[in-house]
Amino acid sequence: MKFDQHFILSVFHLLFIAPLFLYIGFQRTAVPEWVYLALFSIGCVVFLYHGVKLIMRIKNDSSYSWVNAIHVLLLAPLLIYIGYHKKETPRAAYELLLMTAFAALGYHLFSLVKMLNIYSEHDE
Repeated sequence: MKFDQHFILSVFHLLFIAPLFLYIGFQRTAVPEWVYLALFSIGCVVFLYHGVKLIMRIKNDSSYSWVNAIHVLLLAPLLIYIGYHKKETPRAAYELLLMTAFAALGYHLFSLVKMLNIYSEHDE
């Protein structure tokens, strides 16, 4: 089985991103202060990276531009919002972060299972 970029991306989201969002979503204002700066910074990086990728994919008429659009329009603003408001962040934002974590878990776990099934069929 080869580990392509999609496999690595799914594992990264399953092992790091979703648990981070779950931790912050459940702990809310009990997280250390530096977490808010990290969220704000991650939100800015996500916005810039996926914004550029979105423009490139739209120009190339890619069917995957929706992934970048979700990151630019939903995820990055949420991370920046929570990072900016810190302990004053409303409960609804944490709930949205939890929903995002569960969505990432479901999507990337499903994607990983699909990839593993495809690779195991090729091995036979």
